[in-house]
Amino acid sequence: MNGETLYCPHRSCSYSGLPFGQGWLVKHGSSHGTKQAWCQACGRRMAVTDATASCGLEAEPAQCALAVRALAEGNALHATARSVHNDQETVCAWVNRAARPGRLGVLAHWPPLHVTAGPWDALWSVVHTKASHRLTAKLLGDSEGDAWVWVAFAPAWRLGVACVVGTRPQENAHRLLRRVVAVTEAPMPCFPSDQRPAYAEALLAAYGQWAPPARPGKRGRSPAPRRRLLPNLWSAHVVKRRARGRGVEVTQKVVCGEGQQVAARLATSATSTAIHTSVVARDHLSWREHHRRLTRKTLAFSTELPWLETPWWLALASSHFC
Repeated sequence: MNGETLYCPHRSCSYSGLPFGQGWLVKHGSSHGTKQAWCQACGRRMAVTDATASCGLEAEPAQCALAVRALAEGNALHATARSVHNDQETVCAWVNRAARPGRLGVLAHWPPLHVTAGPWDALWSVVHTKASHRLTAKLLGDSEGDAWVWVAFAPAWRLGVACVVGTRPQENAHRLLRRVVAVTEAPMPCFPSDQRPAYAEALLAAYGQWAPPARPGKRGRSPAPRRRLLPNLWSAHVVKRRARGRGVEVTQKVVCGEGQQVAARLATSATSTAIHTSVVARDHLSWREHHRRLTRKTLAFSTELPWLETPWWLALASSHFC
């Protein structure tokens, strides 16, 4: 670990967040084999591994780092445990250690973002058993059956703007767009996606405003207000037609907005001049390689929903920063 990047983690300290050379941190011996530092500003001690995956680790740090790198490259959990000659439960604890700072690192780079186009898509996975293969999957609980990883993507930076891991499609689509609204500066004017039915309702709930519809006549009660999308926002679907399991035709369908308005915005776009989701689909391929549970036609699957989300944050941090 590079100690020059260590800073005082206490929020009350006036030098909190400033690394060595800018703050008042000095080396202060070691405790139980772990090197310590001392902040001369607030008078508190801290370990150099504070707030990292190595903090309080009893195993060999090199062995833990090897297992985490193997899992971030898409290796299975059982295979990684056998490779490092350790127990599976121990490797699971190492994944939790690495996923927590990885999640915080990804979240720290999100708000606020100036995003002009945001294609979004969902990756399908399984928790315990496929819903179509088990009649009682829905009766056992909401955490078993088909699961999705919903991702909103920024093509300009190749960055995942927001993500949600869950089993309920419509509820997770709403949660994804609420997170997109929270980390972006202004409403994104462009939303290309595929034809999932959950997209339209979630888009209307996040970027809609109440407006009274036109009254058909002079008599009778006025119609109730309805939600309509913002006037400067447009959405389009990429329609894929398949025959015998193969794609034979790809067309575009503008769902919200006018055709001339969409063409004018695409002409001035810095990322793409066509309606497609190939950019986010290409990153899905990278994430499937880094997350074994998302790999197509694999025997690796999660028995619980948290074990689908925890390696996902590790894969996302590895893809963005490593």
